[in-house]
Amino acid sequence: MSTSLSRINASAATLTKNRTEGSITPSSGMCVTCVDGCIGMCEIGKSAYRGHEVIYPQPFGVITTASEKVYPVDYSHFNIMGTAVGAHGIEADSDKAIFPAVNLEVAFGHDKGIKFKLPLVIPGIGSTNIAKNNWEGLAIGSAISGTGLTIGENVVGMDPEAVIKDNRILETVDLKRRVKLYQDNQRDGYGAIICQANVEDTRLGVQEYAIEKLGVECVELKWGQGAKDIGGEVKVTSLKKAQMLYKRGYVVLPNPTDPDIIKAFERGAFKEFERHSRVGMVSEEAFAERVEQLRQAGAKYIFLKTGAYRPADLARAVLFATKYKLDLLTVDGAGGGTGMSPWRMMNEWGVPPVELHSLLYEYAARLADRGYEIPALAVAGGFTFEDQIFKGLALGAPFVKLVGMARAPIAAAMVGKTLGRTIEDHQVPVYVERFGTSKDEIFVTAAELRKELGNDEFESLPTGAIGLYTYYERLAQGLRQLMCGSRKFALEYISRDDLACLTHEAANISGIPFMTDVDKAAAEEILSG
Repeated sequence: MSTSLSRINASAATLTKNRTEGSITPSSGMCVTCVDGCIGMCEIGKSAYRGHEVIYPQPFGVITTASEKVYPVDYSHFNIMGTAVGAHGIEADSDKAIFPAVNLEVAFGHDKGIKFKLPLVIPGIGSTNIAKNNWEGLAIGSAISGTGLTIGENVVGMDPEAVIKDNRILETVDLKRRVKLYQDNQRDGYGAIICQANVEDTRLGVQEYAIEKLGVECVELKWGQGAKDIGGEVKVTSLKKAQMLYKRGYVVLPNPTDPDIIKAFERGAFKEFERHSRVGMVSEEAFAERVEQLRQAGAKYIFLKTGAYRPADLARAVLFATKYKLDLLTVDGAGGGTGMSPWRMMNEWGVPPVELHSLLYEYAARLADRGYEIPALAVAGGFTFEDQIFKGLALGAPFVKLVGMARAPIAAAMVGKTLGRTIEDHQVPVYVERFGTSKDEIFVTAAELRKELGNDEFESLPTGAIGLYTYYERLAQGLRQLMCGSRKFALEYISRDDLACLTHEAANISGIPFMTDVDKAAAEEILSG
């Protein structure tokens, strides 16, 4: 008997549910008995009166969303291998080889000039409300943590205060704010703020502006993401803003300049416009030309972000990034989180993380065997905790240097921000009040940050930033513990040999040995001795 890997026709993401939740047809997701007279709580029913609106997760602007599809293989199908012998990167001495001594710093780029305190990057937070409303916490938290943060697509195009002339950006408020929040809190040269661009951003000259006017050193080309295979989209509740975006060249649905559409909007027939970006058209010639343009504009480091496209596209990404000497390639697996990707698309398209990242390793190794120097690689796609981070780094070792996460850092920043509001309002929830009622009592890193930053700077820190910093602090300690158990005291020593597969399917996909096949030769040698 086959088991469906997908949930169909009812999800919290689309604010829908089945009438008979205990009796559902697996293939269609419909209630076994669909009754005449039902008000339409399921996705089919809601689509009968809200149509295309139900394609997207809801409510827009206050949520992030990721696939709920159960993939046949995921990172839980791997276990981390520890050992009782020796140490890599430190003297094999019990008094020295302790987990706080594990070094989590990473340096990458053509000149190894980009330094992160932790192997983490947020791979693209763009023009959605959820990103804009939490940017303060994300930017400052990333900066004081010494990690990477990517400004995603369409930020300039969505900025009503941006000055655009002859389809080129002359001035922008939002992009400048986002860059400055990071730069003003960056410490000792650690971390990086990265400016990403899609089709519309490239036409507006956003990256050239960021380099020349804002001092951004790292720029990123974008070939999509793990959540969708079309351009970015958002919802717009203002007719005036929808018309502005339409004038700037975006695809806006329905047409906000159509008199009939305007009348329908004004009488409340619908309350939101959709703004969509165009899909990119990749060719090697255009890619090479754009890389050269960015270098001529003064970009110090150039990255590429690609999504869960078919394997041939991954091969192109690996080859192009290598051939044109890029500094980082990020590969984002299917199901990844987003602010507003189409819900069914998020669940049903693309290559899942384990399969995609296994192919990434295979392609990189093949080029390396031919003498190519592979750029630093980053993997993304549902990573949340230290064990997954270790596995992502190990599966792609020695090429993978970073793990990309978006939803988890946003969640940490949002919780920190929310707790800050409860502190200010003297309404700390009972669940949290057991730790205290002030920033210093609630956030376990407060004393450390106050000492490092000083009282004045600490007091000015938004609690969203403290939340992100504290979450990263947990990940760092957890990762150090796992690495110490594997006797790897710096990131460069993590290897594929640190993993074993719990299923034969995972072993077939990844090339990592099945659990009982690990160390066969070594065990035989020991026993024969």
